[in-house]
Amino acid sequence: MAGHSKWANIQHRKNRQDEKKGKLWTKIIREITVASRNGVTDTNYNFRLRAALSKASAANIPKDNINKAMQKSSKESNLYEEINYEGYGIEGSAFVVKALTDNKIKTASEIRHAFTKNEGSLGQDGSVSFLFRSCGKFIFSSAYQEEDIFNTALEFGAEDVIKIDETTIEVTCLSEHYIKLCHAFENAKLIFESSDIITEPLIMVKLNHEKYTKIQKLILDLENLDDVQSVYTNAVLTGNH
Repeated sequence: MAGHSKWANIQHRKNRQDEKKGKLWTKIIREITVASRNGVTDTNYNFRLRAALSKASAANIPKDNINKAMQKSSKESNLYEEINYEGYGIEGSAFVVKALTDNKIKTASEIRHAFTKNEGSLGQDGSVSFLFRSCGKFIFSSAYQEEDIFNTALEFGAEDVIKIDETTIEVTCLSEHYIKLCHAFENAKLIFESSDIITEPLIMVKLNHEKYTKIQKLILDLENLDDVQSVYTNAVLTGNH
């Protein structure tokens, strides 16, 4: 029985992992489809598609799946509406939730429910967006010299280069410099592990461990919704636990 129980636990974990991977793939494929719907599939000009393809690569999505997503008809891709939802978590923390939906009433209801059950509230358009900005972000491993990344990044318009820890270097840029930096890094043979156009908070709300745990629960509940593509918040964990 002990062996059977162990096998059941392993199978359960695998099923959960497969489900999580499947949901991630679905969201990225949807993003690729929508990013391609204007017919511009040249990533030299379509920075949104470039970022989506970077996510697909990091998630190990097969090329056939990616190509099918890019070739879907404009009619199918136009089923999805892009909506940014804004809301509040505990202690006045701000949230921006990006969604692609074919049923905005259902999506809004699900997002509102996630906020409400986690002591937050869904806000009006413009209620917190001024606390964020759009920017490009690249993540490199420590396989490269920090100086090489730094020199290339600053030459081609990066705002900042930060060594996050012993294994990770982060480069930030304005959204309009994203594609230029992609090319610069590739030409310099500096291959980033991931890149994206993100929504970055301008003002942070510091929370202790207990309160930040509640924020993490809200983020998880939002990210688990099928139509939610990404979640951004200005809540951070303070050093005082």
